[in-house]
Amino acid sequence: MYAIVEIAGQQFKVAKDQKVFVNRLPVEEGKTVSFDNVLLIGDGDKVTVGAPAIDGAQVGAKVLKHLKGDKVIVFKKKRRKGYRVKNGHRQSLTEIIIESIAASGAKKVAKVEKEAAKKVAPVKAEPKAKVAAPKAEVKKAAPKAEVKKAAPKAEAKPAAPKAKATKDLSTLTVAELKEMAKAKGIEGISSMKKADLIAALS
Repeated sequence: MYAIVEIAGQQFKVAKDQKVFVNRLPVEEGKTVSFDNVLLIGDGDKVTVGAPAIDGAQVGAKVLKHLKGDKVIVFKKKRRKGYRVKNGHRQSLTEIIIESIAASGAKKVAKVEKEAAKKVAPVKAEPKAKVAAPKAEVKKAAPKAEVKKAAPKAEAKPAAPKAKATKDLSTLTVAELKEMAKAKGIEGISSMKKADLIAALS
């Protein structure tokens, strides 16, 4: 029996008791880990293909050790430019051994993980609500600032038609704006852009 499973962003063909080197997993050595993104399971002549993953399928593994891969030399050069850069890289890896391949029955584990995540989420949301409440109280405690703001609004009403005029100008095409600028006697309109024409007309 074998399976194709996605582990840490890469797909691997695995079988029971097989050792695999995968990208570093955030799990301590000696602990077990399960992967539910199983794409294909082959059992003799019977092959089950997921769309994209098989529901209920799971691959269980045990983390043996964390290590680094072999050094890879990354050398860059641009000829005739005097540009040479040499770097080394060692990939962080985790060695795991496949303990089990289950074709079904893994839904319960996934549900338990989701329920645990839901229980954790409301606890995080409560401090945000507490933080938001004092802001609302601050707004209520400042009626003086609202009164001061109300007076300039009343004075600014006569200036509103200019804003409407600029909005109307922005809906016009460049040709129409140039015609209006010609009528007003504005010079140098041939090299002006739409924003410049609107600024000149308003």
